[in-house]
Amino acid sequence: MTRQEATQRATQRTPLNRKRVLRAAVALADTTGIDALSMRRLAQELDVVPMALYKHVANKEELLDGMTDAVVGEIDPPGAGPDWRHVVRARILSARRVLLRHPWAARVIESRTGPTPAVLEYLDSTAGIFREGGLSADLTHHVMHAMGSRLLGFSQELFATPGAGESADPAGSADSVAASGPPDPGLAERYPYIAELAAASHDGDSAVGGGCDDQFEFEFALDLLLDGFERLRDQGWTSAR
Repeated sequence: MTRQEATQRATQRTPLNRKRVLRAAVALADTTGIDALSMRRLAQELDVVPMALYKHVANKEELLDGMTDAVVGEIDPPGAGPDWRHVVRARILSARRVLLRHPWAARVIESRTGPTPAVLEYLDSTAGIFREGGLSADLTHHVMHAMGSRLLGFSQELFATPGAGESADPAGSADSVAASGPPDPGLAERYPYIAELAAASHDGDSAVGGGCDDQFEFEFALDLLLDGFERLRDQGWTSAR
């Protein structure tokens, strides 16, 4: 018996269940990209007929919901420590590492019409860190809005970097406009500050191109936000003011 035949037999002996379907879907998206994922392709990967999948996921949307939960489930649980900023920061950077492992995931998360159970659990526990850190419910409400997608390790940019696909860093390019910045001297004269930013290269090997150190920019903004939240907490800030 060849190794391939042994693998196929082992696969056939493994009962098909929802967890196995989602694990295979995540692995397939990691390898081929989310656009190539289909129920038929996934069935081929699992060596089953497509109808067998529908016993575990009702449709493609439910599959994507489950994949979202599987990915979010990889984020580290909250750590311990007296400094709530350190705990939040570590959790969010863990989320970012997870999304870098699964470059398609940010796009799928953004496409959901509502938070999945794992996302709700993650957001609830993160809100709990803010509350236990002394932030009021009112301030925490606004903090969660201010953080937005950054809570899950990626940021939504105004413009995508030209040529950046789903294999790029999910954070996008903070300098996407500047990155493609006007090479034409006439345009540089018309948009002098964009031209200036385009010349301010941080990292020529940026995952999304454009000379921006993606990880640095993400942590820079994250630290600014966390420091600002702490100042508001210390001031006893409320939205009623």
